Amino acid sequence: MASQRKRNPNGAGTITKRKDGRYQAAVYVLQPDGTRARKFAYGKTWAECDAKRRELLDKVAQGVPVPTKSAKLSEWLPYWLDNIIKPRRKRTTFAKYEVHVRLYLVPMLGSKRLESLSVADVRRFLVQLEKKTTAATAKESHRVLRTALTAACREELVTRNVATLVEPPSVDARDLSPWSLDETLGFLAAARTDPLYAAFVLAIALGFRRGEIVGLRWENLDLDNREIRVRTQRQRVRGEVYEDDPKGRRRKQTLPLPAICVAPLRWQRLRQAAQRERAGADWQETGYVFTTRTGQPIEPRNLYRSFTRVADSAGIRVIRLHDARHGCATLLTAAGVAPRVVMEILGHSQIAVTMNVYTHVVQDTQREAVSHMDRMLKRRPGRE
Repeated sequence: MASQRKRNPNGAGTITKRKDGRYQAAVYVLQPDGTRARKFAYGKTWAECDAKRRELLDKVAQGVPVPTKSAKLSEWLPYWLDNIIKPRRKRTTFAKYEVHVRLYLVPMLGSKRLESLSVADVRRFLVQLEKKTTAATAKESHRVLRTALTAACREELVTRNVATLVEPPSVDARDLSPWSLDETLGFLAAARTDPLYAAFVLAIALGFRRGEIVGLRWENLDLDNREIRVRTQRQRVRGEVYEDDPKGRRRKQTLPLPAICVAPLRWQRLRQAAQRERAGADWQETGYVFTTRTGQPIEPRNLYRSFTRVADSAGIRVIRLHDARHGCATLLTAAGVAPRVVMEILGHSQIAVTMNVYTHVVQDTQREAVSHMDRMLKRRPGRE
């Protein structure tokens, strides 16, 4: 009686012997676009072919895509955005990456397949993009491409990341010119009667970002013990306002509240209580510190508009609201506060960020230290 031929269970693939003597394994695998397709592997012996079959099945079990042919960048990049970036990164990050994918990467590199993309292709892309736009845009597109190819390497779609082998364009650092102490004092004096005065004080005294200010809730303020916590920020992306976690170290911070912030925040609470009474049934309790006349949180962009309006009407040089963070660092450093403490107050995730952004402040401190050295070395022996 002939022995019954062994069959693999359903979904385990098949192994057959070809006419040329080699063995062929066939397994249905997951594709980057979510579909399934048949993948073939070959070996000189049945055992070699079976080992390759098992490797493919392991990837199927782990949900790792195994393309039957190398995907084009125009296929991989949208998949990467929707399935890797969107679920795990902030909306602002996804929106920024999507712009570079849609406007630059897909139109200029989309026809290239992942495995055939070369160092020369990436270099030509960056040169062309820098000519069409700016060095900063080309550098950011390089970063997006490098991140996307890193994910492709992780999913074993390519064996190397060619973007890491290409140096991105060099970009001149933006010249930071925050307000001087006199300009800051002049602005605060001019803004004292503005409804958002307390918000401006938080931006200047603690370096709060715009989203952190408009997302601040009363439950995260302790005016009696002079403490403040940042737990949420409000952002507008593509017409939608939403709440998100703060950047960097903010979500873990409880900061001491400077005395200059306490009185304006108490005034803001009294002002909001009066607005609540006037609005009556139209008032919607949201818990935010800075609200409209009916209790709704203010628009992030309206905070910036008020900031620039006050500065312009007072004849003070108009700067970005975000530059108030640079001004905060300048004032703290000028007061002798260590960079590590400045980093904690501003909520940076790494000290390198603080040092790189505020190099001009460090240089001022270095000049002051050198002047001390000059005075000491110029002293004559025997004289005090």
